[in-house]
Amino acid sequence: MLHTRKIIALLLCMCVLALAAACGQTTAGNAEGNEPDAAGAAGEGSLKKLVIAEPLHSVGYLPLYIAQRDGYFKKHGLDVSVITAAGGTHVTAVVSGDAWGVIGGPESNAMANKKNDDPIVSVVNVVNRANVYLMAKKGTAPASDSPEDLKAFLQDKKLIVGRHGGTPNLLSRYLLIELGLDPDKDVQLMEPADSSAVVAMMQQGAADAANGAEPQVSDGMAKGVWDEPFYKFHSLGDYAYSVLSVKRSSIEKEPETVQSFVNAIVEVLRKVKDDKAYLTEQAKLEFPTMTEEALLASVERAYADSLWSPDGQISEEALRNDMDVMRKTGIFTDDYTYDDLVDMKFVNNAK
Repeated sequence: MLHTRKIIALLLCMCVLALAAACGQTTAGNAEGNEPDAAGAAGEGSLKKLVIAEPLHSVGYLPLYIAQRDGYFKKHGLDVSVITAAGGTHVTAVVSGDAWGVIGGPESNAMANKKNDDPIVSVVNVVNRANVYLMAKKGTAPASDSPEDLKAFLQDKKLIVGRHGGTPNLLSRYLLIELGLDPDKDVQLMEPADSSAVVAMMQQGAADAANGAEPQVSDGMAKGVWDEPFYKFHSLGDYAYSVLSVKRSSIEKEPETVQSFVNAIVEVLRKVKDDKAYLTEQAKLEFPTMTEEALLASVERAYADSLWSPDGQISEEALRNDMDVMRKTGIFTDDYTYDDLVDMKFVNNAK
């Protein structure tokens, strides 16, 4: 009996050692580049799980999707999920703890940070242009984008501008104010919470013009709803439109995780900066229902308009341009500082 027990114990030990060896052979990630950093060295079984909230599924967020899809996060020891939280709940998802981070505008963070003991801070840039376009019902666009022609065209029109308080809505209001029009009196604003419904609303004749981004812009063109955008807000220059942000407590308590996350995003930004073919292939995987023509058009538009940050930096000018729109529209008039809303040390330290 004693001999039998020794054999059984020996077999159990061998099984445990074999299992440990198998786990130790697991690698983290398939992305191009170097070996996994310290956060990912222990293997896939120890990947740190994170959730990022987005307000909508957008071509502008492709660097985030690529980092998730093509192994960049895994290479840096992270298992990242992206959830769509429409209607402005992408920011509150971080406040409530349902998400670790958020992609969106720093102005939304500023509003959420009021009386918040654990403020949300932006750590890496993604979309560094005001990624909003104005499209008119097919065949009806203004003669030019001069202030005079834009004002004459927009006067008394029905405009779909997205949810109230959202950046596309505020940019549209900003333009109307700059043109000398009262957004609440001189036009009729329609403010649906779901931006994916804009093309269908225009098809049904609900409005004369609408704002949007890709893939909506190319989708509407492919369906004959509108022609090329008649106005592009990217003309505002550097603009912190979609940045990735986390709670300050995450920065203080888990800086290694934040650094690994930023490393992955910066690596993707550097990759897609000069590799349009790679980004196009990744876009096809992320948006499989888009027609080839619409997808290629959306990618070309992104590169032509310098949509993505090349290095993850959020400049003071980019933040100021964003916050100036908020002040002009009156939705946010409180004081703010760059250091309260932005922390660039992780980008500066990115590998």
